[in-house]
Amino acid sequence: MLNSATMKMPSAATGLTEKHRLRLFSGSANMQLSQEVARYLGLDLGPMIRKRFADGELYVQIQESIRGCDVYLIQPSCNPVNGNLMELLIMIDACRRASARQVTAVLPYYGYARADRKTAGRESITAKLVANLITQAGANRILAMDLHSSQIQGYFDIPLDHVYGSPVIINYLASKKLSDIVVVSPDVGGVARARAFAKKLDDAPLAIIDKRRQTHNVAEVLNVIGDVRGKTAVLVDDMIDTGGTITAGAKLLREHEARQVYACATHAVFSPPAIERLSSGVFEEVIVTNTIPLLERKHFTQLTVLSVANLLGETIWRIHEDSSVSSMFR
Repeated sequence: MLNSATMKMPSAATGLTEKHRLRLFSGSANMQLSQEVARYLGLDLGPMIRKRFADGELYVQIQESIRGCDVYLIQPSCNPVNGNLMELLIMIDACRRASARQVTAVLPYYGYARADRKTAGRESITAKLVANLITQAGANRILAMDLHSSQIQGYFDIPLDHVYGSPVIINYLASKKLSDIVVVSPDVGGVARARAFAKKLDDAPLAIIDKRRQTHNVAEVLNVIGDVRGKTAVLVDDMIDTGGTITAGAKLLREHEARQVYACATHAVFSPPAIERLSSGVFEEVIVTNTIPLLERKHFTQLTVLSVANLLGETIWRIHEDSSVSSMFR
């Protein structure tokens, strides 16, 4: 679990005496998160002109010298994924042409991550294509949070630091002092994630929902493997998109007499009709992080949004200082 006591506000971040100065810039996808990260680091976001021409083309210009600097670009490739991804690529190219020493693409959310393998003939492995695009644009390093599958790390031919939003969620759950917790994986593929989550949550027992996916965004829930009767069930996933899988799982847990059902996910994609499903009353609470910005109309009574800004800020500082990142999660 991430130990907040070990996370220190960097004292030299605002100084200009270090050999390779740290510079932080934000794309337009999640400006609030970027501002929080900058606050943690004691930095201001770098000035940048960003505009769209009449024909829809994007324009980016860095407004300060970054020659010889270590530049970190914060930009989740969330909806609108194509526009945000293209903006990131242009930002990387602008920094490379401005003679930045190193350009790190900070991706709180990695779009196209679910297209990570071929499940039928004549399909694109788009997660790999996106990795190629970011690399060819000129990024030297990637910082990503909760990739949909671990194999995506191997799609990059440049260093990649993979961090997790689960410590932030686990710390929040621990503060609620819930009793009789059972951690539930919404499918067999998420068992490793749920097991790691359960271990950090005082070695809570594990249950699995057996499901069969019929087509994209449509799944048929079949059975619960494990004892959930009378317990507080915590469903854990990396993302919630339309909410169909996790809501169907919650209903099944209720049918198996779970006392309460919580949903936890790092990425709140929340495509329609997610809000209607998640706010239907089947969940005691839906806990997500701010890797993806949520408009006010997507908020509902049961929703709790936690910030991963300090975690990302600490990771950026450790990368910049050539310190261990993995030790944050021990």
